[in-house]
Amino acid sequence: MRIGNREIGPGRHTYVIAEMSGNHQQDYDKAVAIIHAAKAAGADAVKIQTYTADTITLDSDKECFQVRDPNWVGFTMHQVFRRAYTPWEWQPRLKEVANGLGLDFFSTPFDFTAVDFLEEMGVPCYKIASFELVDIPLIRKVAATGKPLILSTGMGSEAEIREAVDAFRKAGGTDLALLKCTSAYPAPPEEINLNTMIYMREAFGVDVGLSDHSLGVEVPIAAAAVGASVVEKHLCLDRSEEGPDSYFSLEPDEFRAMVDGIRKVEAAMGVVTFAVTSKQQACLISRRSLFVVRDIRAGERFTPENVRSIRPGHGLHTRHYDEVLGRSAACDIRCGTPLEWAHVAGDEKMGEDGC
Repeated sequence: MRIGNREIGPGRHTYVIAEMSGNHQQDYDKAVAIIHAAKAAGADAVKIQTYTADTITLDSDKECFQVRDPNWVGFTMHQVFRRAYTPWEWQPRLKEVANGLGLDFFSTPFDFTAVDFLEEMGVPCYKIASFELVDIPLIRKVAATGKPLILSTGMGSEAEIREAVDAFRKAGGTDLALLKCTSAYPAPPEEINLNTMIYMREAFGVDVGLSDHSLGVEVPIAAAAVGASVVEKHLCLDRSEEGPDSYFSLEPDEFRAMVDGIRKVEAAMGVVTFAVTSKQQACLISRRSLFVVRDIRAGERFTPENVRSIRPGHGLHTRHYDEVLGRSAACDIRCGTPLEWAHVAGDEKMGEDGC
């Protein structure tokens, strides 16, 4: 799977997405500042959301349109989305800013008009949110563009995820990544279940990753350690500012710490090897070996009292301990001498000059 110039998948760097969402608070300059912060924090991409209040819901105060989130008591969905949406006239300009910094820039569409708009912008891929996992027509619309799709799976049953994957593929889509997501804001770590991410990779034959709403940076770093090809995390400039997503977003220094942690984990995973690294070479001498630990006279037998396995590693390998016990010393040996075959009387391994 490729997004822009970046290859996504096992053996590649984890693709880190900074989700802006509504953290711009309807301020274009703040949106630009978030993009710059994402670049400074080491993100690979910035993602926004493309909708209006009218394309995502209805302007109604009926009970079913009331927001259940305790942070927005008394608001309707329409009122919240009206405050959180990213003005469409900004989006081409924001893409230019991001691309100018070397960042990929794409969006989550929420209806057909958003997909058409983003196609005109020339986005390199699409993201579909967890709540739209069940919007099969929208998934088919995105698949028809031929662009890669990153699909969040929060709240989705295995059957619902398979239905979405099948719909994408039957509509002509090929490049797909599934993100494990817990649709709770913030998401408690005990409800994230990263092992499901690993299962999805095998069950659906796709790249996988994490869309994370937990507080802190530990969970996305752990996701990278167990094979996440993609990590998405919300980014804001200041979490104390009021916004629909700011309270579970990372500030720039935290996002930087997350990316640094992911990159260290990637380096640490490495390959399967038992070779001694260059840094370990100096420690080899500190391994255990056989030493004479009491003075021994020629002809005296080697016993557990006068031969021991100790550090450093200058003497015979410890595998020869049982071979040596009961044999006779070929010469006088002082305490603290690394034991050699030359010290063992009558041994065929002994050198010509003995001791």
